[in-house]
Amino acid sequence: MKIQLWSIGKNHEDYIKNGVEDFTKRISKYYPVQWIIIPPIKNPGVLMENDLKKKEGELILSLLQKDDCLIALDENGKQFSSASLAKFIQSRANESAKSLVFLIGGAFGIDEIVLKKANYTWSLSQLTFPHQLVRLVLAEQIYRACTILRNEKYHHQ
Repeated sequence: MKIQLWSIGKNHEDYIKNGVEDFTKRISKYYPVQWIIIPPIKNPGVLMENDLKKKEGELILSLLQKDDCLIALDENGKQFSSASLAKFIQSRANESAKSLVFLIGGAFGIDEIVLKKANYTWSLSQLTFPHQLVRLVLAEQIYRACTILRNEKYHHQ
């Protein structure tokens, strides 16, 4: 199973880059992993919020493969504990999922058409985080889940 981390926006900011790269490298010891940074739509200021989300949604759907298991990060999604996330990932592996795609939406979130297509929606927290920070938290939590599955010492209960 491959893990893909998709994010709409600019490349990793310097203050996030090292942490994201470190946790991504750590995840790669367990699963093949790849970041896909989807460039923001050009001239977003001329579009209404819903139109921008729709264009981003169309782009996301064009990139999805038939066998991808899409996990959309959305404030209205289900919250997981770290242990529950580990079980979720293990369940997808047991189901022989080819690829898990964790999607971080754009500035206004994820379009409804993508949320309907998603296999799961996941809320990291009821708090609002900057998109760049979500990348770091996502990478760290996936790494933590991997260590839980292997009974390694990183996660303390």
